[in-house]
Amino acid sequence: MSGTSRAELESLLYDDVPNGDLTTEGLGLARIAGKMTFTARDEMVLAEVESAAALLEMAGCHVSLDVQSGNRIAAGQTILTAQGKGGSLFAASKVAQTLIETWSGVATAARAIVDAAQEASPRIIVGCTRKHVPGTKSFAVRAVRAGGATMHRLGLSETVLVFAQHRAFLHDEPLSALVERLRRAAPEQKLIIEVTSLDEARAAREAGFDVIQIDKLKPEAVAQIVSAIGAGTPRPMISATGGINVGNAGAYAKTGVDMLVTSAPYFGRPCDVKVDIRPA
Repeated sequence: MSGTSRAELESLLYDDVPNGDLTTEGLGLARIAGKMTFTARDEMVLAEVESAAALLEMAGCHVSLDVQSGNRIAAGQTILTAQGKGGSLFAASKVAQTLIETWSGVATAARAIVDAAQEASPRIIVGCTRKHVPGTKSFAVRAVRAGGATMHRLGLSETVLVFAQHRAFLHDEPLSALVERLRRAAPEQKLIIEVTSLDEARAAREAGFDVIQIDKLKPEAVAQIVSAIGAGTPRPMISATGGINVGNAGAYAKTGVDMLVTSAPYFGRPCDVKVDIRPA
């Protein structure tokens, strides 16, 4: 089942075909029965195939979908087939294709980082930031999850994360006072703070933060912080962020952090899907 709302799908379809398909209608193909096949040109981890199928159905096609988001498929494998009148097939084909290509690219990139990290540390979690293209959150979240990662933050309304920029407004207020204020303001939320040094990490642990997020330090420095603050109980969760990608995820995973936080999947190469449309 697609997680995309009908309103979102209608908006995508209307954006591409607001006043009919001039080419298909001009050639008299709109009422001729046809068949369409989507085939993977690359090995990929699929995302948004259910949304693409729902969009094609909305346009008037009958869709057969044998794979699902999260599946890893080989080049040459069929993703979906659709039957319908030419007007329906041509109207929805490009939007459906682009949905799969774009978000499968994100899912494939996320899966590569998860695999690299878990090869080094099997229990580590990879979380993706909210640095997706604005307006595409629902698609981004599903693609990240299809790739085996989780969301680091869905938005400002459901997480508490203190940055240095926040502290700049607070005139060196002790971290323990910040924790006390935030516990009252959001009593059911875990409190996260971003740090950039061992001294900051020690102070954050002493103040009682639940999660210590280490930003833009080399793996060696991250490992030193984990060693220094990771012993004893209660142990804060420790995450690493800043420039993490498939090439260095393994090195960061070996530091002993619990979670890697990355934006890299959003900037990965889209996958390539071949679309073939023929008369039935």
